[in-house]
Amino acid sequence: MKYTFTIILSAFISFSSSAQSKDWKIVAQTVEELRLAMIDANKTKLEQLTSDSLSYGHSSGRIENKNEFVQSIVNGKSDFVTIDLSEQTISITRNVSVVRHVLTATTNDGGKPATVKLKVLLIFEKEKTQWRLLARQAVKLV
Repeated sequence: MKYTFTIILSAFISFSSSAQSKDWKIVAQTVEELRLAMIDANKTKLEQLTSDSLSYGHSSGRIENKNEFVQSIVNGKSDFVTIDLSEQTISITRNVSVVRHVLTATTNDGGKPATVKLKVLLIFEKEKTQWRLLARQAVKLV
């Protein structure tokens, strides 16, 4: 009986780890797709990757909903020329993923070239099989 329980428990842990690893890879890929969509100002992709309930917080304190975020990127109010991510961590609990990284970017917001270096927190929610950005908050690195 103990042997059977051990086998079942081991199989469950192995399956859970495999599912977690698969989701981790998908979340990492989703972050990369979001990075590229922001650089390319790809409206369709930005809409696909974000939740209708998006709360997008800028390091300046400005908060945008999904429509405002997408429009800011598409119309050049937030214009990312390059985005590099480093020190990324991803943790997943059920259908929520927390991603943290350092974002270093060159921007051209409103036609004004600049560079930014931010610590960013992203929260993704799994909707059916798709991970969508639910919340984002950035703070300036000091």
